[in-house]
Amino acid sequence: MLLLAGCGVQKSDQSKQSATSDVSTQTSTPAATGDTIKVGILHSLSGTMAISEVSLKDAEMMAIEEINAAGGVLGKKIEPVIEDGASDWPKFAEKAKKLLQNDKVATVFGCWTSASRKAVLPVFEANNGLLWYPVQYEGMESSPNIFYTGAAPNQQIVPAVEWLLKNKGKKFFLLGSDYVFPRTANKIIKAQLKAMGGELVAEEYTPLGHTDYSTIVNKIKTAKPDVVFNTLNGDSNVAFFKQLKDAGITSKDITTLSVSIAEEEIRGIGAENIKGHLVSWNYYQTTDTPENKEFVRKYKAKYGENRVTDDPIEAAYIQVYLWAEAVKKAGSTDVAKVKEAAKGLEFKAPEGLVKIEGENQHLWKPVRIGEVQEDGLIKEIWSTGESVKPDPFLKTYDWAKDLSN
Repeated sequence: MLLLAGCGVQKSDQSKQSATSDVSTQTSTPAATGDTIKVGILHSLSGTMAISEVSLKDAEMMAIEEINAAGGVLGKKIEPVIEDGASDWPKFAEKAKKLLQNDKVATVFGCWTSASRKAVLPVFEANNGLLWYPVQYEGMESSPNIFYTGAAPNQQIVPAVEWLLKNKGKKFFLLGSDYVFPRTANKIIKAQLKAMGGELVAEEYTPLGHTDYSTIVNKIKTAKPDVVFNTLNGDSNVAFFKQLKDAGITSKDITTLSVSIAEEEIRGIGAENIKGHLVSWNYYQTTDTPENKEFVRKYKAKYGENRVTDDPIEAAYIQVYLWAEAVKKAGSTDVAKVKEAAKGLEFKAPEGLVKIEGENQHLWKPVRIGEVQEDGLIKEIWSTGESVKPDPFLKTYDWAKDLSN
């Protein structure tokens, strides 16, 4: 079902934010000894982010089981070691250290929030570990010890703002959770609005897990924006959309576009509370590719007909395949050899053709804007059609030239 092919190799330049020297030769690969290769899975299986991250663990486990059923990697079965970050960023760092130093895993698939990724990044760099991170994020980062398999901002946030300005209006209300992703995303959006003739009418943040949005909803009613650009994360979205609807505001009154709500989160929010509102991602369960039909069929067969696939779930699934193929190509689980082998790897994924950009270890991905339907699925209403080159520092946009300083 899934095809992989290595292609052109590009010279790596990934050290912009690395605080460490190349220590690739300092770490042996004990994870590959014996009959198995140990890998880590590190997500929030409890706490406010469990609503999103449990399904990523499930997708990664499905990929591991499929690869093992097909013979494993380098003649060995993949052995997952699962840890719960518990929606607590210091705990993520603690668990990452445990996986790398005690379990001596070959790689780790994990995290969701940028706060958790920022917490584990120095652990992976200091221990020369390898993290595959499956969620869209705010960019402005490139670590030699992380593969970013979700969208960079030019593959989600920037095209979404451009589409909204063209199709919905110029007055933007920015609402986000109070941590690094929403604040950096909104910094990007404000620069883009300024350059493209948009207008910022308000900018509001609430703590992760916040549930009382009555004051925010009143501010939205007063500001009368054309668009609410939503970067809330976790179960705060359940409270926000229910209270927005209770206040009589529907998608026909004000458009909200969310970048952290996918099919899985819609199940928690309730489709009746968010139907008609917009999202921006690279993949939907309804994405029309042969590979996706097979992916959805297998996911539902394994986890139940009522389960849904979504963008981070798909990214979590394909990143296991990408790592396995890089290991096969390298003939080793050694981090330096795997990174070199991964450059330019192409993958015929459920979302379409993706490719690992050797320059920054992000993926080329298609961009899609979708509308939430009554059944909780998402209908694509706009797409780039082809995969877009990742530009995590937005170097190709004149208006963003000061953002990465």
